[in-house]
Amino acid sequence: MEYILQVKIGALVGLLLLTLLFGFIPAQIKWFRNTNGTETHRIVLSLISCFAGGVFLAACLLDIIPDYLSDINTELDARKIETSFPLPEFIMAAGFFTVLILEKLVLNCREMGGAQEERAPLIPDNRNGHGHGHGTSPDLESSGHHVHVDFQAHSPFRSFMLFLSLSLHSVFEGLAIGLQDTDSKVLEICIAILVHKSIIVFSLSVKLVQSAVRPLWVAAYIGVFALMSPLGIAIGISVMEAQLEAGALIQAILEGLAAGTFIYITFLEILPHELNSPGKQLLKVLFILLGFSIMAALTFLD
Repeated sequence: MEYILQVKIGALVGLLLLTLLFGFIPAQIKWFRNTNGTETHRIVLSLISCFAGGVFLAACLLDIIPDYLSDINTELDARKIETSFPLPEFIMAAGFFTVLILEKLVLNCREMGGAQEERAPLIPDNRNGHGHGHGTSPDLESSGHHVHVDFQAHSPFRSFMLFLSLSLHSVFEGLAIGLQDTDSKVLEICIAILVHKSIIVFSLSVKLVQSAVRPLWVAAYIGVFALMSPLGIAIGISVMEAQLEAGALIQAILEGLAAGTFIYITFLEILPHELNSPGKQLLKVLFILLGFSIMAALTFLD
């Protein structure tokens, strides 16, 4: 087996194990699921959520969108496609409107069926007692250590779309490793992705836990998400071994749709909820900036 292939397989295994490790920390520690905690506990959870919001904002503006624009412009130039129409931005808009239309269709169907509770945001409102707000419901007060919240009342669609957009991007990150032809470049990209993805998966897990997603579904989300980068590496290795170059344009289009999805989730779901929740506003902004700054520093070091 060639040395570079061994390095790629090592990167595959390392990404899988570390992603699982960091993803299951919030999912397994009872402290993150405790909705009946003290005021300090609720504030800390809110600040962690704001930090995650900053991470997602940086991932959107500094990672996902630039990677997509670079890939799609490279493919358009290679195929000598010239147009005054902003095609790359249009593809992102298509991803944005796809999620918006699908979500509103789901909400409309549930309203027609009498399920008005689906209007709850991705993260439960502080005022309804399901999240880290100031009140608690009778169901939660009697639930002990487990949060008995209806999964359907907390918009699993939104949680799924967040997971899906991150997963698609992870496949493309892994693909970048698998397509490299030097071992030093494989190690360089792998280390950057390891640090980047560890923070991302921790933030994703925090969001899922705070959304009252059932533990089994959290485990499924994190498990599948952990497999995405290794899957991309495996695809890249296969392409390199088979000497194939087809499909680059399709990959770029999928990246654009994923970017549009991530724009929707970041700017219409995560940040509005955190910034519209009462209390500690300046501290919340500080933690959003902290999450953004750490990701920006990692991007700069790349």
